[in-house]
Amino acid sequence: MNEQKAIKVYVQVAAVFTEDGFMLPRYLVWEDGVRYKIDRVGEIKQAAAMRCGGQGDRYTIYIKGKQSYLYFERSCSLTGNNLGRWFVERRVAS
Repeated sequence: MNEQKAIKVYVQVAAVFTEDGFMLPRYLVWEDGVRYKIDRVGEIKQAAAMRCGGQGDRYTIYIKGKQSYLYFERSCSLTGNNLGRWFVERRVAS
């Protein structure tokens, strides 16, 4: 079986908070500085990043019609301004 390996890549994300308190990502900035508009957010649930390790809130996102996953890894600290970090799984050659 030819499984693709992946690494965790932390990315910059612009998000909004709805009046109900939901955090919704709108744009993400990839490693090379390219900014991608998130067209739509589908399901949001707690899930593990199976290919690269880690877990958090998994956002099913759509960029230019393609589905991907964006994870929000919550900070362990209950105080302060750092709520957490966003990451994606980047495929690497085996």
